[in-house]
Amino acid sequence: MTIHVAFTPAETGPAPIGVVVDVLRATSTIAQALASGYRRVVCCAEIEDALALRAEIPDSLVGGERKAVQVEGFDVGASPREFLEPRAETLILSTTNGTRAILETAQRCEEVVLGSLLNLDAVARAAASDDAVVVCAGFQGAFALDDAYCAGRIVQLVESERTDAAIGSELRSGSTEAPLIRTSKWRWGPVAWPLAPINPTRTPWLTQTPTRTSMRERCAYIERSPCPWATTTKKPQPPWRQPAHTT
Repeated sequence: MTIHVAFTPAETGPAPIGVVVDVLRATSTIAQALASGYRRVVCCAEIEDALALRAEIPDSLVGGERKAVQVEGFDVGASPREFLEPRAETLILSTTNGTRAILETAQRCEEVVLGSLLNLDAVARAAASDDAVVVCAGFQGAFALDDAYCAGRIVQLVESERTDAAIGSELRSGSTEAPLIRTSKWRWGPVAWPLAPINPTRTPWLTQTPTRTSMRERCAYIERSPCPWATTTKKPQPPWRQPAHTT
C-alpha cells in the first residue's frame, strides 16, 4: 500500500482513500462539532447552497467564513471555539478552502476521511487500510504550511510505502520546532491558536473513529461512524432525504 500527499487540491489524483486536511479551520471545526454532540455536518462549496439547505433541513444552523471572516447571514463562523456545545442537530458548513477541498476529493476518491491535529491516530488507522492520498486544502489553491505539517504527522503514523511528496511532508513535520510559523496573511502553522479542550472519556470517538463523508449533489454529508472501525465506500442517502423511521 502507498500513501501520497497532494499539497493542493488540484494535485489530487484518484485513490481508494482520500484524507482531507484543513487545519485552519474546516476539518478541525468538524471534528470539534461532532465531538460536542452535533449529529452530522453538511459541507457546501457555495454560500447560496448553504443558506438553501438551512431552509430545507430542520433543526440546523449554518456556519462558515470567507477569508477568515464570518459570512453575513450565517448563524456562526468557522472556529472550533464556536462549537463547544451543540446548538442544533445538523451543522451546515461552507468555508474558503476546506469544504471545497472535501467536495473535490469526494469526486476523485472512493472514501473520504477528514484529518486534523485532533484525530491523528484515527485518521492514520483509516489511511493504513488501503492506498491513500492526503489532500492539503491550502489557501485559495496555494500551498499552506499548516496543512503540510499535519499531512506529515499523518504520514509518520502510517506504515505504507511513501511517495516523494509524502517523504517531503514527513520531513517537514519532523523539523518544525517553532509553535508558530507565519506563512501568509491568513495562514499560520502548525499551531496558531489553542484548540478547544478534548476530554477523551467523554469523546472517545475523537481518538478512535475516523470521520466519513459522502458526496451528495454539490454538498458532502458527514456523520459519526456507528462503531470505532466502521468504514464504507457506499455513498448513503442523507437522513433528511430518507423516509421517516423510528428506532
